[in-house]
Amino acid sequence: MSSEIEIQNDWAEKYRPKTFKDLIGNKKAIHEFRLWAEEWEKGVPEKKAVILNGAAGIGKTSAAAVLASEMGWEYIEMNAGDQRTADVIERIAGAASITTTLFSHEVDEKGKKSSGKRLIVLDEADNLHGTYDKGGSKAISDVIDKTTQPILLIANDVYGITQTIRSKSLEIEFSKIQTRSLVPVLLKISQNEGVAVSENALLKIAENAGGDVRSAINDLQAVSIGKKEISEEDIVVSGRDIKETIFKALVKVFKGHHRSDALDAVKTLDETPEDLILWVDENLPIQFPNRDEKGRDIDGGVNPDVANGYAVLSKADLYLGRVRRRQTYRMWRYAGFLTTVGPMSVRSKDYSGFIKYASPTRWKRMGQNRSVRNMRDNIAVKISARHNKSMRVSRNEIIPYYRRLMENEDYAISLAGESDFDMDELVYLLKAKSATKKVQSVYEKSRFIADAKRPAEVEFFKTPESEKRSSAATADKNQLTLEDIAKKSEEKKAEVLKEEKKEEQKEEKTEEKSKNQKSLADFF
Repeated sequence: MSSEIEIQNDWAEKYRPKTFKDLIGNKKAIHEFRLWAEEWEKGVPEKKAVILNGAAGIGKTSAAAVLASEMGWEYIEMNAGDQRTADVIERIAGAASITTTLFSHEVDEKGKKSSGKRLIVLDEADNLHGTYDKGGSKAISDVIDKTTQPILLIANDVYGITQTIRSKSLEIEFSKIQTRSLVPVLLKISQNEGVAVSENALLKIAENAGGDVRSAINDLQAVSIGKKEISEEDIVVSGRDIKETIFKALVKVFKGHHRSDALDAVKTLDETPEDLILWVDENLPIQFPNRDEKGRDIDGGVNPDVANGYAVLSKADLYLGRVRRRQTYRMWRYAGFLTTVGPMSVRSKDYSGFIKYASPTRWKRMGQNRSVRNMRDNIAVKISARHNKSMRVSRNEIIPYYRRLMENEDYAISLAGESDFDMDELVYLLKAKSATKKVQSVYEKSRFIADAKRPAEVEFFKTPESEKRSSAATADKNQLTLEDIAKKSEEKKAEVLKEEKKEEQKEEKTEEKSKNQKSLADFF
């Protein structure tokens, strides 16, 4: 009972958007999302799945629920709390993706007729957990191939999703909500709840949320407990420190004039000196460009502010190296000071205009490397099962041999079929950068071997397409059987003729021998 009351009193759920007009920000992303949905009303589009990616709390799941409601689609969701192995995904999402809803002719309370579509939603698709979700990624890829229903994947980190799934999906990125867009929403909620909140207090709550709508609403609810009026001082008393975002801190590092402001901004960040130096390193050449205000190249081609900035960062990196080697974390303060104050100190002039800050490319590479390591481990599992070897031996010794053997296309097809490698695994083993035509050719040819090894599947849900495929397969099987019978009949006939010929030859020899014996008798 208490949990039901808690859910009813949860403002984030109570004020969850019901229509597209209620959604905040990301107008372009939502427009692309709606266009994709409208393609389903005309038939099955080229991209049968869509990936909504972006930070938590910015409206991805809300947009999915609104889309399903607006389009009259049934909404089926699998989240991280559910086990998402290949069997589970095939049983739930797979079955749902090839059948139409039973309520396709019903009319909702708005008088809108159901289209008979199902929106199959896989939340936290970038968070499939190893053995717990074993085979989940491949199952998702297979479901996308077979689906006759729209599929939606929701992810915080798109690089946590395999390249095979991404290549089959439309990627739509959701951005964090701007502070000025959050304030009107918080004001409306506070008015509905009968709480008078000052403009400065709302602004503080919105800034503290860092673009997370859900966090902002939760903070407003927390500070409103037992109060009818809230001022800016109440936000401070609530104990929630206002933290600088990394982007605001970088503005003070690259464009500020007071060292104390930059140091104070960095202190409130939830970033280690190792992370901070990566941010500064990535943005230093962007914020200190090699062109002057008129767009002309600087003499020598290199901005001295960039060179001097990197000289300071190299000294900060020395301190970080000592921390890593000797675990002397007191040196973090020196590294942090040089990283923060260094670019400001060596800057010879102010750089006007806003240039967008970029996140460290190293993080992107690390995310991709993690995906590659997971891929290698999946391959090792299949190889170890086939050769009865340990994961370590399969990963470190057998996989390199496979990669060498698969330089030959015939070997590649045979090995891929015998081990049932998917497209991503073939990209890795064939040392390709993406699913090229060669990789696709090897994959398609290997399916004949893989399908022959796989036990026959029982199809519980039949569609016109599946029945057509089944009839065609049965016809092919019957045709093949008749051909075999005819072939065996001809072979049997040939054997009979051969035996008859042998008998005739044997009789001729007997008669000739008899004649010879008679002739000899007459002679004597």
